[in-house]
Amino acid sequence: MSKDEFVMKAVIQEEEESTQSVRPQPSINLVILGALAENFNLRVNLGDVVLASGFTVGKSPTANKDKLHACNLLLSGDDASIYVSKQKPAEPKSPLARKRSSLIPAEGSRAAKGPKYSYVHLDQLKDKSVVNVYGVVTFFKQPFKTRGTDYCSTLKITDQSNQKVGCTIFCGNLEDHPKIFEIGDIVRMHRVKVGLYNNSPTLVNTSGFSVLTFSGTVGAAVEPRTRSKTFHFGKDDRRAVEELRSWAASHSPLPPSSTAVTLAAVQPNTYFDLTCQLLAKAPIESSCTLLRVWDGTRCPQTLLKVIVEPNVTEGPHSFSKKKEGVIANVLVYDNHVETSRQLQPGAFLRIYNLRAIPGSSKLPGLTNSQPVEVDPLAFHLHGGTSYGRGIRILPEDSPDVQELKRLMEAFSEEEEEPSDSELLEVFSTPPEYLDGDAVDHQTERTCTHQVQQEPLSQVKQNDQSQVHHVRVQLSSYQPHRLFQALKLFCSRCSSIRDIPDDEELALIFSEASKRSEAYSPPEWALSGELSLPGDASGSPSVHLSTELMNEGQQDQLIFLKGCSLEETCHLAATYKNIVPVRSSDGQLAPLDLSAPFLFRGRRRYYGCKRCSKAALAEPSVEGKVSLDEKIIAEALGVQLLQPMLLMKLMLQDDSDTLDVFLWKHAELFFGVAAGDVWTNQEAQSSVQQAMDALCPAEGSRGRRPWLDLCLLAYRPEGDEENRTCYQICNTAVIKHPSE
Repeated sequence: MSKDEFVMKAVIQEEEESTQSVRPQPSINLVILGALAENFNLRVNLGDVVLASGFTVGKSPTANKDKLHACNLLLSGDDASIYVSKQKPAEPKSPLARKRSSLIPAEGSRAAKGPKYSYVHLDQLKDKSVVNVYGVVTFFKQPFKTRGTDYCSTLKITDQSNQKVGCTIFCGNLEDHPKIFEIGDIVRMHRVKVGLYNNSPTLVNTSGFSVLTFSGTVGAAVEPRTRSKTFHFGKDDRRAVEELRSWAASHSPLPPSSTAVTLAAVQPNTYFDLTCQLLAKAPIESSCTLLRVWDGTRCPQTLLKVIVEPNVTEGPHSFSKKKEGVIANVLVYDNHVETSRQLQPGAFLRIYNLRAIPGSSKLPGLTNSQPVEVDPLAFHLHGGTSYGRGIRILPEDSPDVQELKRLMEAFSEEEEEPSDSELLEVFSTPPEYLDGDAVDHQTERTCTHQVQQEPLSQVKQNDQSQVHHVRVQLSSYQPHRLFQALKLFCSRCSSIRDIPDDEELALIFSEASKRSEAYSPPEWALSGELSLPGDASGSPSVHLSTELMNEGQQDQLIFLKGCSLEETCHLAATYKNIVPVRSSDGQLAPLDLSAPFLFRGRRRYYGCKRCSKAALAEPSVEGKVSLDEKIIAEALGVQLLQPMLLMKLMLQDDSDTLDVFLWKHAELFFGVAAGDVWTNQEAQSSVQQAMDALCPAEGSRGRRPWLDLCLLAYRPEGDEENRTCYQICNTAVIKHPSE
């Protein structure tokens, strides 16, 4: 344990007023942190008299158990001090003498005044060490929810050594993450652990982690951003921040240009960062929220107007006509919806990696009042955290907020009082319905059901029939990003899970590679060495293999231990069947089934954690044509998950709308295998082109094609509300010769 992590608890009591006192003396817990705790531990013995100053008083969590005082004294930080007076057992003193000597510090007995921290330059990091560092932020992602209870944020930092280091922070509370507003900010991190990823140092928070963040602007106030009320920040720290600011300004270690722009400077088809004030917000769908924002400037483009009901709007639902001209409607999707729920109207925001999309006259669940010939500009915050995408609340004393207020005040001085008619314009335009003749149908039914075609209003009222034929148009669909539609399905327990991203997989492989326990290889396995493609040297990982004969041909199954995800993918490009393994209790075992249990070229195969009983075994290929993923999964005790496409579509005809799912019959619908969509660019393009044709982004809904669909009505198992759901079945998209 380092000095910075040292924590000590002591019990102290008041001195007796007289030797005849029979009442118990009051006792209280003393909690000491950092270097102060270590010095106290080395220099204090039972019976010594102490004088404490600079402490804070808190509620004792152990009062009921230890029967001591209901409060405790916490000594931490630069203002905390402890003086000690040594007691000599051979020369007992009177109570008065002891009381007098307790106020006189013994020579050399004063503990250090607050912790003294040492900092390491980024080019001097050593693997597995716990260090304190300063750095300039060159890249960052806003915190996002992991599959567990923590939030994760990532950033890259550099310092005067010009070494760039990645950092990964896991904290259960969002407030404990670095409060980074822009590239160039400066962070100070205490107690981060050094690891190696692809032979490069990385930093991960560990026990006792704390972080302060500062503006990187030269001349700006050195004010730490943190929720902690107790932290050490002295003259040396101020000097370190100012030196980093000066160095960053003169050496330009940051990206050459900033993406932060005002609404007045926004161009179509660009990504940008927007500093703005939230005026109002409203839910659109479960995966989409509308944010109404402004920054005091006017966008030269015609902006999308979104109509929502006043009763679902949080904040004002109407503004003056002039102010409406400078308000931007921002649509945030997927994981950012949860963040938007925490936002309050009036807050100052920075929205990162916002996209300006022209021609968005129709959007999921929305209605707008613009005519067809208008080509409005919409602002989308897509799901995910790529390129730092996210939303951050800015403090009101931020320099960016001060500039924002200046622009808004200048606009407010020119604004006229709104009229009654203007107040009724916003959020009151009736929805747009189907218009004109649609183009010819784009799908055909492949079933033999003898049922009549029905309008959607009748389908929703008919609880008896399970199969329906409809002729409809596609109003909207989710998700818009194709990779989010790819899922993994277990045919045994019917569970559906997301495909993990490479960042999550890299952590699993990294943790497994760190464990180097001794193990006994299976008797049937052969030891050997592998080389990375294009590299004559052997891989540093350990692997075992088995040679399998089947009907005149030979297959090799490789069990690979100690490789990173990147190395495994490189090897999978050359070797056909690779099973990542780890050592556990002296034996080899498959990795956690959150990761692929098998790599075959670009394809990755996953197993169901609920239905699998994974263990290493030699597959049997007798009578088999070749060694495939099903044989390997069976030998390893893995219930193979099947790739699938899962989409939610909103259908509409002249009578009503209806939400339906497309999943079990998605491969028939698109004419491609879900596994090919995962790995094949041509298959991905085929699905995207089909959706673009069925639900074009531009033009009126009347130009969208009619779809002849077969729908299956069902009630999901375990649904307490006993709702009726619908899925598309026995239907295929018509492939035109030109496609």
